Amino acid sequence: MGYRGRRRRSRVVLAGLDLALPAGQLTCLLGPNGSGKSTLLRTLAGMQPPLAGRACLGGDDVVALEPRERARRLAVVLTDQVDSGLLTAGDLVALGRFPYTTWDGRLGASDRAAVAWALAATGAAPLAGRRVDELSDGERQRVLIARALAQQPAVLALDEPVAFVDVPRRLELLRLLRDLAHECGLAVLLTTHDLDLALHTADILWLVEPAKGEVEVEGSDGARACVHVGAPEDLALSGVIGRAFAGDGVTFDPLRGTVVADTVPLASVHVAGDGPPAIWAARALEREGLAVIDGDARLRVTAAASGWTLEGPQPTSSHDTIAGLLSAVRAALPDLAAPHPHAPSGR
Repeated sequence: MGYRGRRRRSRVVLAGLDLALPAGQLTCLLGPNGSGKSTLLRTLAGMQPPLAGRACLGGDDVVALEPRERARRLAVVLTDQVDSGLLTAGDLVALGRFPYTTWDGRLGASDRAAVAWALAATGAAPLAGRRVDELSDGERQRVLIARALAQQPAVLALDEPVAFVDVPRRLELLRLLRDLAHECGLAVLLTTHDLDLALHTADILWLVEPAKGEVEVEGSDGARACVHVGAPEDLALSGVIGRAFAGDGVTFDPLRGTVVADTVPLASVHVAGDGPPAIWAARALEREGLAVIDGDARLRVTAAASGWTLEGPQPTSSHDTIAGLLSAVRAALPDLAAPHPHAPSGR
């Protein structure tokens, strides 16, 4: 899959694919920027023809389907800004019924029921009377998802649906899509480059591992990437996620399930205690450039609900805030003769 370029050459982005999108599950198409996620989604949705092979929807070639029939079976939500004019959210959702209406576009009872259900299912019913251009990014995304649901599709495809949404709303929208997949039997496919979000919400990952080098395919040029399929946890344990997201100075930490910076620790510190005070102290110390270890260290932090105590080369000190603790740690670093050998974090 790819796209046509100049001089009749085709840019191959992904090749040799054999993918199946399961109903009733949320599938995240994950990969670094520029890895071909949007190209793959647009090809599967019939918005651009594949360079070779076929994308099938219920056994039918999706490109060959008559547009109205395709819209009844597959709905797409893109990142493109919608020019809604003076439409209300309810009006915009009602446009999802276009594949079912006659030439005059009038809604029947079943159409109105589908619109009401889509608004309710996405939590967008309170927005129905508001103009779309007055909505926040998160509210607008809910309305666009409701419009897609009003089509009553078997497949729902979304390109970066939370790209412009604040962090709390991102998780809300992804959980909404997961619930819709599970409860309505939808096959939901969305693209994202947000690794943390995908690991927390996806039933299945389609992980694009960027290719190394160029490949020529019948007068085409481009890079041949791999798409790995599996549960998020399986792909993390296999090392695939680590390879896909590796970069200069960063690696995927399989213990914490996130990408971290490769740094030489300034020193080692042992954090004693349980619960949020210990967890957040350890995070702050790692951000400060220290290695948090389980064994002996010349710096020792004891965390409790009442505050934090630092023991080390300087006199023991107590602190009410983590900011105060970090100031004391910085002051103690010059007195350490040498950094402790880096050991894996126990947190």
